[in-house]
Amino acid sequence: MAVLLRASVLSDDEKAVVSRLAAKIRKDKPGLDLLDKYFDAKQRLKHIGLAVPPELRIFETVVNIPHMAVMEPAQRQELRTFYRAGDSTVPDLALREAWEFNNLSSESSTLQVERGIFGRSYVTVGWNGDDPQHPLIRVEDPRSIGVDVDPLHRRMRAFMRIYRDDDAGVTRGTLLLPDETIHMVRGQRGWEVTDSDGYGRDRHGLGVVPAVMFLNRRRSASWTGRSEMTDVIGLTDGIARLVTNMQVGAESHALPSYILSGVASDAFKDRDGNILPVWEAYFTAIKAIASTDAKVHQISAGDLKNFTESVDSMMNWCAAVLGLPTRFMGRHTANPAAEGAIRADEFRLTKNAEWKNRFDGDSWSWTMALEERFRTGKWGPANSIRAIYHDPGTPTYGQRADAVTKLRAAGALSLRGVWEELGWDDARMDREEERLAAEAADPTVMAALAEVTRARDVGAALPGPQADGGGGAAGRQSGVASFA
Repeated sequence: MAVLLRASVLSDDEKAVVSRLAAKIRKDKPGLDLLDKYFDAKQRLKHIGLAVPPELRIFETVVNIPHMAVMEPAQRQELRTFYRAGDSTVPDLALREAWEFNNLSSESSTLQVERGIFGRSYVTVGWNGDDPQHPLIRVEDPRSIGVDVDPLHRRMRAFMRIYRDDDAGVTRGTLLLPDETIHMVRGQRGWEVTDSDGYGRDRHGLGVVPAVMFLNRRRSASWTGRSEMTDVIGLTDGIARLVTNMQVGAESHALPSYILSGVASDAFKDRDGNILPVWEAYFTAIKAIASTDAKVHQISAGDLKNFTESVDSMMNWCAAVLGLPTRFMGRHTANPAAEGAIRADEFRLTKNAEWKNRFDGDSWSWTMALEERFRTGKWGPANSIRAIYHDPGTPTYGQRADAVTKLRAAGALSLRGVWEELGWDDARMDREEERLAAEAADPTVMAALAEVTRARDVGAALPGPQADGGGGAAGRQSGVASFA
């Protein structure tokens, strides 16, 4: 159990760590804020080298390819359960309870999106004063986090969180160290240990920082990760320029233009003698000119095909860079693809999600090891927790059900294994086991099932017409019997 101590001052070493990490947070924030704007399609065209006059600002358009780059793989990452190494038959119920207590089914989705946007995300684990048997697991905002990593031992030496407490009107911080967590507030003399509730230091004595990094596309010499949007930001800027220019062109050149000569300005009047605005005269009112000297010259409409073809080409480049099918970018065929073709078309996207699951699974396993240490007061065996994910491929339920039924009939899968392959979570599998046990204990249900089985077997034995060739009643009944 963690020991909470009353407030004290920061040591010189702690002040140095806090100063260094706070400076790192300030330095990284502008770049992370820009990535956040790209994800939300709020970047302005002036940021990408296109000066748009105020009167044409309504034509600004941003095609949100960065949002797709992040969300497509993130939506396919779904953690199923945790197993213990050496015992892959029974999910760990205590870890599942911790997962559900902290609402991590939804919070993990938020983490996956944040990691894709900023290239990194973080989870912290801490003691829960209200319920010590359920430690708190918290997904952090990467824009408010600074981390100091020991590259030799590949572990964190310090972790700092800064956040604004609007109710109190102060800026607060939390410094996580290997043996204690320090709660701070920024005052007139800099950072000070908080005296809120009379406590400021949590001496947990873990020996490790109770925080876990989730890095996207990490390189061996880097501990910051890389945004999933990086490869398409330049292409997105180019598409924004093209679409904006295309809209301006559509407004000014997509319709034929006319030049009238030999006509006085007072010729453009309505039936009451009022002079018409130019736009009204052009689009609606003028059908004929009374002057015999009038001449009309037409300028042909501009062809916008060069814009549309360029946009299509750049959208295809985005799909190639991100490993997405071109149909995700609006390129559809006349007929929908078959299930097998869909999975083949999404091979790179599926592999991208599997690759992320491999790294995220290690991070979640370490997170749950920290949770277990806070809950039980002792460490479990090293690397003993395994995170298991659902298949990230496009679900084709019919094909999957047919395949697992055949494996079950061949004795290659248990009943619970069949349910796992169908994508059911542990809670649903538990419910189905209870229902099957209830059915087995109910003589009425068992008698009805026995009658259905007897009727099926009798029907399967009936001879079919000779001309049926095995495809008539006998063949169909036999197929049903073998499938069941």
